[in-house]
Amino acid sequence: MAKKKKETVSLIDTFAEFKELKNIDKTTMVSVLEESFRNVIAKMFGTDENYDVIVNPDKGDLEIYRNRKVVADDQLADPNMEIKLSDARKIDASYEVGEEVTDEVPYSKFGRRLILTLRQTLASKILELEKDSLYNKYIDKVGTVVSAEVYQVWKKEILLEDDDKNELFLPKTEQIPSDFFRKGETVRAVVARVENTNNNPKIILSRTSPVFLERLFEAEVPEIMDGLITIKKIARIPGERAKIAVESYDDRIDPVGACVGVKGSRIHGIVRELRNENIDVINYTSNIQLFIQRALSPAKISSIVLHEEDRKAEVYLKPEEVSLAIGKGGMNIKLASMLTDYTIDVFRELDSNDQQDEEDVALEEFKDEIDGWVIDAIKSIGLDTAKAVLNAPREMLIEKADLEESTVDNVLKILRAEFED
Repeated sequence: MAKKKKETVSLIDTFAEFKELKNIDKTTMVSVLEESFRNVIAKMFGTDENYDVIVNPDKGDLEIYRNRKVVADDQLADPNMEIKLSDARKIDASYEVGEEVTDEVPYSKFGRRLILTLRQTLASKILELEKDSLYNKYIDKVGTVVSAEVYQVWKKEILLEDDDKNELFLPKTEQIPSDFFRKGETVRAVVARVENTNNNPKIILSRTSPVFLERLFEAEVPEIMDGLITIKKIARIPGERAKIAVESYDDRIDPVGACVGVKGSRIHGIVRELRNENIDVINYTSNIQLFIQRALSPAKISSIVLHEEDRKAEVYLKPEEVSLAIGKGGMNIKLASMLTDYTIDVFRELDSNDQQDEEDVALEEFKDEIDGWVIDAIKSIGLDTAKAVLNAPREMLIEKADLEESTVDNVLKILRAEFED
């Protein structure tokens, strides 16, 4: 009896481990448990057809019953499918030949080794089901915003848990630079992707994705959710600045005003969520010249020369507008290029006095004073003459030609000297 009790406790412990599972519905769990036990029964007795397996996941136990046909004592051929009349009458004296006897199969019938094997099989199947369930749950949530609680903060990523205690990961590369979270805090992020290496799903979140910004706007602006306003394109430098192009399908709705809200009421919450990221909302247009002009706001553009086959744009501005067009650290022009899918080069507009200056000089003429590799670097961005370089913004020469500030300053000094009286 002691052995039977020990094995019974072992089985009930097994159910206790599985009945609180977070990702598996009760019906599926019952099905898996029943299938596992039926496999064991078939292995022991050759068939499971005459067995009833009753699983009770709420209590964490099960019952197994065997159905056998009553035969005369000298007619017994298959002890698993049949029972002798004399044995049947020990259960109930009223049994007759031809009737069916149902009796419970005690756990001791299975033996300790088989029970341990069963536990391992169940654990393996349940774990596999949990992984499949987690993967299926989150693969459908890619691109949606979720909230989760910080469980552990590591150097390269943060481990979070959702309401069902599923593990989610927010890598450092997907965090806004100024993000700082402590254990227990709630974090909002978009489900970026679900990795599934060797059937081990890993849910990756992102707060830097343009999709995160898009979903935040959808939540704050009812007209976007209703389809009256469409987000056409987003360009982001996370935590710093973003540009978002919107279009209205209703002439009565101002898409920019709707997205910003009265006194910025709608956009303020988004800006706070993104750690004070500056957001420029602009009207989308299929007129690429006008679109580039709007994308470079707040700078006022004098003229644009498009090279559509190369998707390049030469933008000419008054000298005082150049720094606005480029922006701090070249951020404005970079975002405008990302938004419009055009490489944008800005140039100072020459006034009438400048145009009456001496003739231009090819950069090649300065080989004695400027290193050849520096001249080649400048020419690689489309500037071939001294005046073209002098009219280009200093910041553009540094960034696009990939030159040191001191090198650019020295080149500008040499070229200016050429045209001084």
